[in-house]
Amino acid sequence: MKSKKNIRNITVLTVLSISTMFFINTSFAANIGKVNVETVNLRETADKEGNVLKQLSINEEVEVIEKTGDWYNVKSGDTKGYIRQDLLTVEEKQENATEEAKQEESDSNEPASEENKEEQKNIESSVQDEKTKIVAENTKLKIVPAINATDIVEVKQGDEVEIIESINGWICVQTETTKGWIRIEKLKSKEQPKENEKEQEEQTEDQKEEEKPVQETKIKTAYISSQTVNLRKEANTSSDVLAKLSLNTAVDVYGEEDGWSKVKYGAMEGYISSSLLSDTKKETSRAAETPRATSTSSEEKTTGAAPSAIGGTVVETAMNYIGSSYKYGASGPNSFDCSGFTSYIYGQHGVSLNRTAAGQYSNGVAVSRDELQPGDLVMFGKSGINHVGIYIGGGQIVHAANPSRGVTTDTINSGYYNNNYVGARRVN
Repeated sequence: MKSKKNIRNITVLTVLSISTMFFINTSFAANIGKVNVETVNLRETADKEGNVLKQLSINEEVEVIEKTGDWYNVKSGDTKGYIRQDLLTVEEKQENATEEAKQEESDSNEPASEENKEEQKNIESSVQDEKTKIVAENTKLKIVPAINATDIVEVKQGDEVEIIESINGWICVQTETTKGWIRIEKLKSKEQPKENEKEQEEQTEDQKEEEKPVQETKIKTAYISSQTVNLRKEANTSSDVLAKLSLNTAVDVYGEEDGWSKVKYGAMEGYISSSLLSDTKKETSRAAETPRATSTSSEEKTTGAAPSAIGGTVVETAMNYIGSSYKYGASGPNSFDCSGFTSYIYGQHGVSLNRTAAGQYSNGVAVSRDELQPGDLVMFGKSGINHVGIYIGGGQIVHAANPSRGVTTDTINSGYYNNNYVGARRVN
């Protein structure tokens, strides 16, 4: 009888020893959660209606037992209960992880090749050089850097996260409320703003193409010797007219060739037949003593232009195309350059305009800046006319600005368009 008792005792001790050894070898990492808000309720069940067992304060630590949906089952002292996942920041204390778990984590993080290892090393080096990254796609943060690890919280595409550390293709990041691990390929660098973008938008493609400032030395000052003379873009009678200059208007002469003089008037450069220029002013009646050109707002005082019969409806049509794209040489219906836009809009009302901005300066009649009405064509340029828009009232124009802005509105009372205003035409 005593022998049977001894055998039974030995068996029990053996089972206990084996169980103890198994428990020691398979103990998992203990996860510690820290309260990240001022006060949080530890509830009896995993829902917001559960009984409150106790209240915890910010930075107070609890032991995380498991995750259930959007809740953590935790232990605070001798009390077990549930806390919503977004109210805890969870960290892992790695203690006695089993060899099997270590191998699983190693397998899940192992690169496919030596080439991938080198690439991953370069990416991690890049990550460490940056303090913040952007989440590239919707994903979930993990408690530990392993594929099968517990999810903590979802992060959205475009969220900004702070980099803490990196290991084996995993990045430890801090969001506004939570710290966790994310795969490196789920992150991307913050985009840097482009410099000088605003300055580049100020000039249209037309302006960039046509701006050619005079480099020659001024020869002399000459005066218009006829009642009205055309300032042309090129040295021939079929070239576009940039402006019409009146008797005794002064121009700077920079060169003469084949009967034409290369001149500059204000901000415009062009050509005038040399026979229409004089070295001295001609005597005129008092009424004609003040020279005038229909090309610049500062000197243009043309009056008596009849009100536009279609100006209002032209503006209404033009405003319907705001947001259309800009394309050099395009005349609609979906893309435009500046003069292509004005030609297309007026064409909708049965009015044919010249194709270029400079050419449209000879359409209609001149109108002074202080007499602008909706529907008037308004011209701009640093060296001749190279941009045109439609006046809509209130010191604003609608126009095909440039490739980055398309058809839009701008003020002509400040900035580039104020400083480079040339003149306006009324087309009835």
